[in-house]
Amino acid sequence: MTTYAIVHGAGDVAANWEPVAAELRARGHDVVSPDLPCEDEAAGLERYTDTVVEAIGDRSDGLVVVAHSLGGFTAPLVTTRVPVDRIVLIAAMVPAPGETGIEWWDNTGHTQLPKWPDSERELFLQDVSPETAAAVLARSRNQTRAVMEEPWPLAAWPDVATRFLLCREDRCFPADWLRDVVRDRLGITPEEIDGGHMPYVSRPTELAAWLANGG
Repeated sequence: MTTYAIVHGAGDVAANWEPVAAELRARGHDVVSPDLPCEDEAAGLERYTDTVVEAIGDRSDGLVVVAHSLGGFTAPLVTTRVPVDRIVLIAAMVPAPGETGIEWWDNTGHTQLPKWPDSERELFLQDVSPETAAAVLARSRNQTRAVMEEPWPLAAWPDVATRFLLCREDRCFPADWLRDVVRDRLGITPEEIDGGHMPYVSRPTELAAWLANGG
């Protein structure tokens, strides 16, 4: 049995990952998916990491940390606190030592990309039904800046097996750009899935199958 610890992205909620979690549990795995303190003005990377580690509890065998988007800043920090078999990044930010989440956009060249859509529906959820998009957006929370203003504290990416899954139609993190970021910062070639920035909403069965098969 594998335990998957989900680290959601900015302003998100664990409930949006429940379809993936249900698929993984049906395959005999365990899933923990805490709500991060994204609305707390005082919460930085340590609090985010504490939240994930507390959710993991005494689970220690077969632990995989799965991070989406901004969760890429927290996932590696979890590995410094508990034994982790693998990090899985899904359309995630990959930090450099000493870099803040705010600096990341310029440092990776994202700010030089074409302007993205103004609508959150068109930016994140263009590949789901209007009803599903409305439900996801209704659950979204405010994302405070504290966690993005704090320098990433590690001297290097942890020595933990890491896989990356990008989304070919992602309008937030375009695939052509993200392939280069992943190769430059992690030295690996990302794997790919169809769809937009939130495949755990648009393709939960496909994503769960990928995770269960070694993702």
